[in-house]
Amino acid sequence: MYAALWRILPGPVWIRLLLLLVLLAGLLLILSTWVFPWVDSIVNNQEATVGTP
Repeated sequence: MYAALWRILPGPVWIRLLLLLVLLAGLLLILSTWVFPWVDSIVNNQEATVGTP
């Protein structure tokens, strides 16, 4: 999968690396802005308990 992504990116190696960094930054922005808060609203984290023996 990563080799296929590397082959479809245009340009020399330094441009490919730059494009991958931009894509990774965009993915992290999308995850932290929309996906993680949505999952947090679904998961009921108030019910978590730490068991004591």
